[in-house]
Amino acid sequence: MKPRFDHITRRSLLVGMAATGWTAAAQAKDATALRLMMVRRKGCVYCAQWDREIAPIYGQHPEGRAAPLVMLDIDGPYPDGLALDRMPWLTPSFILLNGGMEITRYEGYPGADHFFPMLGTMLARARASG
Repeated sequence: MKPRFDHITRRSLLVGMAATGWTAAAQAKDATALRLMMVRRKGCVYCAQWDREIAPIYGQHPEGRAAPLVMLDIDGPYPDGLALDRMPWLTPSFILLNGGMEITRYEGYPGADHFFPMLGTMLARARASG
């Protein structure tokens, strides 16, 4: 197992990378460049709660269709070309990406009643930022 410091350094390098390979593949797959990246950790009780309450219906909601879901483990691997403001440390973290670049994020799970309104707010912010 690699020392934790090396792992953090490798992940930190990913933050500064320009959006390239991963985003090109994502854009080719769908006309929209928006993606919601859910960063999770094995054993996270709030991730499991999200899995029960939201995962089965995510794609049925307009917000879910506007921002297709990508799930990643907090320890990676992270895709090449991902440009984040900072590395996630709390799970779950929901990071709205436009072409692989972070637009906004929400850390934690707000519960079933508040998840889609929160995502709607994130999408509105993405539209306002151009």
